[in-house]
Amino acid sequence: MSHRATAPAAPAGGGQDDGAAVPARQWWAVAVAVLAQTLVLLDNTVLNVAMETLADPVRGLGASSADLAWANASYSLVFAAGSFTGGALADRYGPRRILVAGLVLLAATSVLAAFSPGATELIVTRGLMGAGGALITPATLAIVTRGTAPARRTRAIAVWASAGGAAVALGPVVGGALLTRFWWGSVFLVNLPVAAVCLAGAGLLVPELRYAEHRVLDASALALSVLGLGLVVYGVIRGGRPAGWTSPAALLPIAAGLALLAVLVMTQRRRETPGFDVRLFTEARFAGGSVTLLLLFCGLAGQLFTCAFYLQGVHGLSALAAGGVMAAAAGGIVLGNQVSPALSRLLTVRWCAVAGILLAGGTFGGFVFFTADTPVAWIAGDLFAQGAGIGLVVAPMTAEMMAALPQRYTGAGAAVAAATRPVGSTLGVAVLGSVLATAYRGTIRPALDGLAPGPRERALDSAEATRAVARTLDRPDLLAAADRAYLHAMYVTAAWTALLSLAGALLVIGYFRPRPSKTEAGSGYGSAPPADRAHRG
Repeated sequence: MSHRATAPAAPAGGGQDDGAAVPARQWWAVAVAVLAQTLVLLDNTVLNVAMETLADPVRGLGASSADLAWANASYSLVFAAGSFTGGALADRYGPRRILVAGLVLLAATSVLAAFSPGATELIVTRGLMGAGGALITPATLAIVTRGTAPARRTRAIAVWASAGGAAVALGPVVGGALLTRFWWGSVFLVNLPVAAVCLAGAGLLVPELRYAEHRVLDASALALSVLGLGLVVYGVIRGGRPAGWTSPAALLPIAAGLALLAVLVMTQRRRETPGFDVRLFTEARFAGGSVTLLLLFCGLAGQLFTCAFYLQGVHGLSALAAGGVMAAAAGGIVLGNQVSPALSRLLTVRWCAVAGILLAGGTFGGFVFFTADTPVAWIAGDLFAQGAGIGLVVAPMTAEMMAALPQRYTGAGAAVAAATRPVGSTLGVAVLGSVLATAYRGTIRPALDGLAPGPRERALDSAEATRAVARTLDRPDLLAAADRAYLHAMYVTAAWTALLSLAGALLVIGYFRPRPSKTEAGSGYGSAPPADRAHRG
């Protein structure tokens, strides 16, 4: 491995704080990183409330349920696979430069997405936006981790994790307000002023953190990860189509994608300085934390995807009103993030995370009790509790994962930690969206008997398509049938989402076993970094 012998810059050290100036500069840098991370996450939460509009053939693009799943997945897919390259670039050139590059790319592609003439073009430009996010997120986590003194690092990571709460709060409300007054493309143009503020802050407030190691930029790893994940997601989405999960159109892409991912792991294990360092997963806490966060975000993304259609389609809320209800989760995330450091010290990371996962899982499963007449306040309360559970997990789990690794693997670890959200979100929308579509199609099919083949096929696609056919044919009975079928599909999806959360809780119990008390102060959350034994060349 090739290394630079330079020590970390002063802002990253813990022993050079000879006054208030250095800590103040550190917190300003953290603020810029948090705002940039909020922008990346805001892009997905804004889109959630636009789904109903994009599916409308008059107000939107007439996108099918598969198109909408891909519009979500293309961003998250490229984001997830590209995060490993983003982490390598942050280690090689410094996180500030990569942050700036990512912001410029995200802003430029946001303009292209806003003026997409069709669903296909939107899917492609969303993927390009994901490339910008893949540069931004690892850079922001590296800035927060390396740019703050150890005594303040735990709190800084908790603040960084709160970006998710800010995005959940702002995204649906901002998106709903824009859709009330403007066309759907405005939800992408809103990225421009935020990106401009972040660029100015990066230039003025973020230090040029020096890096310790030149990591290899592995084009083959990027290609294998994108193609592998892409084929798996494609197969899962095809499984939700009428042909079903056992069709070759679903099984062959999934098998090919898994094979490519296996090749990725095998080839990266043989390289001294891999682009995607699978050796990180020899640290049990890092591996367990990564999978736990992936499952948590899988459930969250699938739940939000389902909830947006429930609020606007079944409850008949406007995009703005639905956004206001979904924003309730943000308050919970902020509360959970703020409580998590103290609760982790009291209960240990292990049991704090288990409590948060079980709380989130309970609220996922709580959707099985919702009907078309459930008061909006009950839905908002469920989402608030859901956010609180997630907030209890993300910050301490991320801090624990990063503390488990040697400092020279900060960028690589940040890339993996950053990738858990988009990978989980991609799989959540693909898998749970396909479960939703399959359950809906099986339930609505009897109500469509007697329709001509053309309208019948269109109505099978989604609840929105069924409602459009019902209005065209003046069939109010089909409108009621669509609501009933969607509620049934939502119950099935909610049950599977709750089971995913339970799997995450079992992982935490298994992987985060207590350590001797003398080592429990290392990360600030109840554990210390291990020796570098698994990472030595």
